[in-house]
Amino acid sequence: MVDETKSRPSPPPLGDDCALFLDVDGTLVEFQEDPAAVHLLPDVREAIGQLGRRLHGAVALVSGRPLVQLDALFAPLRLPAAGLHGHEFRHGAEAAADIPKDTSALLHDLHREAVQLAAARPGVLVEDKGVSLALHWRAAPEFGAEVASFARGYIERLPGYRLQPGDHVVEFVPASSDKGQAVERMMAQPAFRGRVPVFIGDDLTDEYGFAAANRAGGWSVLVGEREPSVANYALPGTRDVHAWLIANAAQREVNPR
Repeated sequence: MVDETKSRPSPPPLGDDCALFLDVDGTLVEFQEDPAAVHLLPDVREAIGQLGRRLHGAVALVSGRPLVQLDALFAPLRLPAAGLHGHEFRHGAEAAADIPKDTSALLHDLHREAVQLAAARPGVLVEDKGVSLALHWRAAPEFGAEVASFARGYIERLPGYRLQPGDHVVEFVPASSDKGQAVERMMAQPAFRGRVPVFIGDDLTDEYGFAAANRAGGWSVLVGEREPSVANYALPGTRDVHAWLIANAAQREVNPR
């Protein structure tokens, strides 16, 4: 039997000309049954802050979480960020959201039916993110196929949205948003323009970011061993990401911009 697993080397150190894009869940923090239960280690937060100073502000979060959750998790840092897979976007003091056509009634119906689904299946969690909605089954893997089937059946009733599968989760997200577009949009901002993009992530949602960084002449880092992936490099887990960030933060800038 042929082993189709692709062996990827560990990532090199960050150059002073890099722009760093970081996924959050599964990359900087371990997954939890309840996404609200995670916390960021203080030394990791400090390392990210140091890298932000070393790279002159070219460090951004690209996450499925809304910006308000990212700011709470990373406080007192307030980083450039793309929340809700890029639907929310902040590169300066102000945040903007690309709001699709009014789907509030349809989202309300989705939320109601999703809650009914979860109520009859202990361990299934409905996460309401405002303009998107996620169904988690990490605590009840036996219901995964059923939840995914519900999502596939419902998406046809929600114009302007797509399904984004992930690790024990499926999410209804605006069709115009993904992490690759978020990277491209961020790279057009002054602090990021002309730099080498580096994207670190673990899940299927991050493949968009990997591809965007690669296309722009940068590189990408997969956390874990998931296949297939377009990532160039790999780190085994979140602790390895932490160690890599801390090591890079300790490096001094060689070529000031």
